[in-house]
Amino acid sequence: MENFAFHNTTDIRFGKERIASELKDAVSQFGNKVLLTYGGGSIKKSGLYDQVLKALDGLEVFELSGIAPNPKIDSVRAGQKLVQDNDIDVILAVGGGSVIDASKVIASAKFYDQDPWELVLDSKKRFAIDQLPIVDILTLAATGTEMNTGSVISNPETKQKLGTGGPHTPAVSFLDPTLTFSVSKWQTAAGSIDIFSHLTEQYFDQKGYENDVRNGLIEGIMRAVIKWAPVALREPDNYDARANLMWASTMALNGLPRTGNVNTWTAHPIEHELSAYYDITHGVGLGIITPHWMEFAYSNETQPLFASFGRNVWNLTGDDKTVAKAAIEKTREWLGSLEVPTTLPGVDINTEDDFEAMAASAVKINSLDQKAFVKMTTADVVNLLKAAMK
Repeated sequence: MENFAFHNTTDIRFGKERIASELKDAVSQFGNKVLLTYGGGSIKKSGLYDQVLKALDGLEVFELSGIAPNPKIDSVRAGQKLVQDNDIDVILAVGGGSVIDASKVIASAKFYDQDPWELVLDSKKRFAIDQLPIVDILTLAATGTEMNTGSVISNPETKQKLGTGGPHTPAVSFLDPTLTFSVSKWQTAAGSIDIFSHLTEQYFDQKGYENDVRNGLIEGIMRAVIKWAPVALREPDNYDARANLMWASTMALNGLPRTGNVNTWTAHPIEHELSAYYDITHGVGLGIITPHWMEFAYSNETQPLFASFGRNVWNLTGDDKTVAKAAIEKTREWLGSLEVPTTLPGVDINTEDDFEAMAASAVKINSLDQKAFVKMTTADVVNLLKAAMK
């Protein structure tokens, strides 16, 4: 197990019926000028928008709407202007991962006088400046951004989708599972796959063979996602299903599952290229990529960890080789059961024309040929993408 540091200061408010009584104090502790950020208007249809404004009565509220999935740098630029022109004290992000991700970069951009895309290209710049506090109300269980420092921002002009980290996690996160009752089957499945992928990226690690504490934590969260995602698809108002997925989302990427690990992620950077070029749903893309990555990563050397994955997550029995191979197939079957596409043509990617450029970018940006759990060359990534066409 490697040396590690763990520090997370997010105040989690989990459960239903807390917004009316707790939101104003959670926000106003940082000041009276609030930037309310949200997406395409679903919070207005659900009544959450009105509920939030009522709770914030007496505060000066400015708004930034229209933050899209795979959040775009244009929204960050618009937010930067709002927080600077109005001397905003605190950002209230209401939505899923895209809204919160964009809000984190906007929170840094208040204190940056140049194009905020530079803060995405070079996270170090964010640690040299201040960052506004963020309060969030999560409406989609998926990314875990509600309790970490990371964001992923897209730039359609340059065909880039990049991660950036800041100095602070959200100050307060409201996690009300009932707010996810109206989430569509598509987004429920995509979010569940995203959670599962966050876990596999951290589980399959060069130190995973010996880090039993971390592995046990990840395996338990994996089992919860496997169990409850299908229930949420069948019964969207099932509180226990939504609650387990919401807390799994938060726990999967709040820093604890990566304690003691060493290598970079693989499936995510490959999918980021797909999203950058084709703007597909992130979680669905991960579901397409992950089984092919597992097949690539499996070998006699990695077999023991895949076998542990099979025994402790999928409850499989047998010798290591049998269990390891069966675990990959069980993962593929589970992903297929979530009623989303399992091939690239299923998300309207019908050409291989961009594969070389996407593969080269994924390898270069994330050092997949040097730091991945199993190293991948550009040719390896191209072959994986070609396999995902079928």
